[in-house]
Amino acid sequence: MQIESLKVFCDLAETESFTKAAQINSVTQSAVSQQISSLERQFKSLLIERSKKKFRLTREGQVLYDFSKQIIQTYSELQNKLQEIKNIISGMIRVSTIYSIGLHDLPPYIKRFLKEHPTVHVHVEYRRANQVYDDVNSNVVDLGLVAYPDKDPKLEIISLRKDPLVVICHPLHPLAKQKSIKLKAIADQKFIAFEPDIPTRKAIDKVLREQSIGVKTVMEFDNIETVKRAVEIDAGLSIVPLGTIGQEISKQTLVAITIEDAELYRPLAAIHKKGKVLTPAMRHFINVVKEGSAKV
Repeated sequence: MQIESLKVFCDLAETESFTKAAQINSVTQSAVSQQISSLERQFKSLLIERSKKKFRLTREGQVLYDFSKQIIQTYSELQNKLQEIKNIISGMIRVSTIYSIGLHDLPPYIKRFLKEHPTVHVHVEYRRANQVYDDVNSNVVDLGLVAYPDKDPKLEIISLRKDPLVVICHPLHPLAKQKSIKLKAIADQKFIAFEPDIPTRKAIDKVLREQSIGVKTVMEFDNIETVKRAVEIDAGLSIVPLGTIGQEISKQTLVAITIEDAELYRPLAAIHKKGKVLTPAMRHFINVVKEGSAKV
C-alpha cells in the first residue's frame, strides 16, 4: 500500500467525485477506480457503497478515511520539514481565483514569485466566487483568492487588502469632470450592475439602500470586464473596484470618481482549508501576495 493510494481515496471521499479525484491527482478516472479496488482487496472490505443515487462511504470506508487523513497529514508535515531543512522551495501550487483578482491583482505577484522560485509551478483557475469555495473545500486547489470572504469554520482566511470602490463613467458623461461626488449624485442614473449574487453587487446594494438612493439598472453582468465595456460605450454608470480599471484610466476610456460620503471598499483575501499542511512554496506564495498587497 502506498501513501498515494490513501490520498486518492481521501480526495474521492471529500469530493464525492471520481472525476475530481482524478483531476486533483493528475490521473485518469480509471486509475482512481483501480486504486480504490486495490485498497478494498487489501483490507478485504467494501469501502464505498456503489449506488447511483448518492456517494457514501461504508463504515469501514469511514474508518479508513479518518486514519488515512492523519497518515497523509503526518507525511506532508515530514516532507515539508525536510524541504525546510534543505531550504528547498519547489512543487506545484493550485490556485482558484475570482476573475477580477486573477486578471488584475494576481499577475505581478505571480511574476515576482516565479522569478524568485523558478522551480515552482503555479496553476491558476479563473472561477466565480461560489466555485472558488467549492474548489478549496473539495481540495481541488490549494488556495483560493476571493473578495468579501465568507466566514466558514472549515476555512482559514488570510486578509490581503481593501480595494476602494469608485464610480466610473464615459469621459463625456456630465459627471466626468468631477474628481469626487456624493453618492446621491448617481440617483436615477442609468446603471450597469453586477449580477445579484456577486458579492460586490450585494455590498453596493446595501449602501444604496442605507442612503435611500435608487438607480436605473439597465444591464447586469457576471464579471468586471463586461461591466467596463458597457460603461465605455456610455450605456450607464457603474461602481467598481479601483484596482480593476488602471488600464482604462491610463487610456482615458473611462473616468474614475471618488465617493465622498460612503465607505465603499472590497476586502480581498486568500483562503485554504483548515488543517491543510501548507508546503514551503505555498507559504512563500501567500507571503508574496500579502506583502505586495500591503504596499498597494
